[in-house]
This record gives sequence, structure tokens and C-alpha cells, in this order.
Amino acid sequence: MSTNLKSSMDTVMTIDGAVAAALVDYRSGMCLAQAGGGMNLELAAAGNTQVVRAKLKTMETLGIKRGMEDILITLGDQYHLIRMVPNADGLFLYLVLDRNKGNLALARYKLTDIERSLKV
Repeated sequence: MSTNLKSSMDTVMTIDGAVAAALVDYRSGMCLAQAGGGMNLELAAAGNTQVVRAKLKTMETLGIKRGMEDILITLGDQYHLIRMVPNADGLFLYLVLDRNKGNLALARYKLTDIERSLKV
């Protein structure tokens, strides 16, 4: 993992309530970088790749031209946030956030800052 990717993952993990994070290539489903734990991030990367592809296909079918920013999946005790990386086509940041410890709005804000400074 490059220094920039490692640094970016470390920064993601400083978000209050962060449980796990990954940088994923949705063209291949490969996890390019990861941090944290509590789950199989390779499997999560592949599964969330299917979510992103399905949404992009639906947007195309509906004729929606504006880009996708993020996808939020809410679970009983977690938020799963998928944040597209517009300056690196085909990539998204994936964050698992503990609902009781994290602030979703602040996490989205911080992920946006990280995504903008990411160099792949």
C-alpha cells in the first residue's frame, strides 16, 4: 500500500465511531487499501461493488446524468457509507461507522475532505 493510501486510511479511522474502512476499485471489486476490522473487508468490497454498479446502471437507465456522491446503508447498530472518489475514476471509499459513537454528518464531511486529497 502506498504511503498516501496508508495515510488516507489512517485518517479515515480517526473519524469518531469508525470501525473499518477501505478504498475499493468498483471496476474489479478489489480492495486497494483497508484499515480497522471486525469484518472481512475483501468480501465487503466485493459486495459493495455490486451495490455501486447496480446504482450506476439504474441512474443510466433513468437518464440521470449528474454524478453519484455517496450511498448510505443503515443497519441496526452501524452506518455503511460508500463515498465515490471523483478525482480517481472507478474508486470509492467505504466506511463502517458505529451508530452509537459516530456522527453521520461529520463522517460524511470528513470523508469528503479525505476523498479530495486522495492520490492514487
